[in-house]
Amino acid sequence: MTTVAIVEDNAVMRKTFRQWIDATPGFSCVCACANAEEALVEIPQLKPDVVLMDIHLPGESGIACTARLKEALPAVQVIIVTVYRNQELIFQALQAGACGYLLKRSSPEELLKAIAEVRSGGAPMTSEIARMLVEAFQKKPANLTSGDGLTQREAEILALLSEGLSNKEIADRGKISYDTVRAHLRHIYEKLHVRGRTEAVKKFLNSSKSMTQELGGEGRR
Repeated sequence: MTTVAIVEDNAVMRKTFRQWIDATPGFSCVCACANAEEALVEIPQLKPDVVLMDIHLPGESGIACTARLKEALPAVQVIIVTVYRNQELIFQALQAGACGYLLKRSSPEELLKAIAEVRSGGAPMTSEIARMLVEAFQKKPANLTSGDGLTQREAEILALLSEGLSNKEIADRGKISYDTVRAHLRHIYEKLHVRGRTEAVKKFLNSSKSMTQELGGEGRR
């Protein structure tokens, strides 16, 4: 039996996915959550095999939720199911630990096939998403995370810093302590060879601008 959890804020879509799963022999939906907060409480307790994750949720995003679930349950397989075809969101989701990316207009057969595929070690994507990903990887330059040795958590904190958040706000957003944020920032400054927040943010924004230009307009559709 393959157990599945759903994280989707649209009640109709949530119900539809659950019906598709429960109506299929060998599949069982163990929970259907309306937001990341519910998911982060229920899913670690139930330990499903696969999670179907929406990106834009009320409160914490599906991408952030994916990263936190993967920290708690490294073996869980997360498939992003969304209406968005944005290259940058695809990269963020995969970096957070997702192993598949489908559009919500996928048929029941496509969705169930994707669940079975991740259980056998695959990485399911619609042909449209796969083509976008291939093209983006052909163009994508080295980014701050790989080029400067930042960890995923440090990259996330740097992104929050670029939004103008204070250390306390970053701590609240990341659900970590104030002292942990300060320690991460010290490591970020050392790795980027900068002297403080302003220089770190400037370097981050310059890198992001370069990446966006390389990806081109297709990634903003």
